[in-house]
Amino acid sequence: MAEKVAKVGIKREKGYLYYVDKQGDVSCAKMARGGKKGGSPKKCAKCGIKRKEGYLYFVDKQGDVSAAKMKRGGKKKR
Repeated sequence: MAEKVAKVGIKREKGYLYYVDKQGDVSCAKMARGGKKGGSPKKCAKCGIKRKEGYLYFVDKQGDVSAAKMKRGGKKKR
């Protein structure tokens, strides 16, 4: 399924969204809840991951960066 790309070991805080940004680093932003606005993103860890096309990059349960091949289905557009 998913393979580890980088060992980062991020400790997650409740109410924050963690993701791999365009530069290949891990960023986090406060999630919007009940009419309150979310926060602006900040860098949590520098990884500098080079992305491959067709893969989904995410922060897994251990706080490391993993990648999984995306499943593409459905009809082709004309």
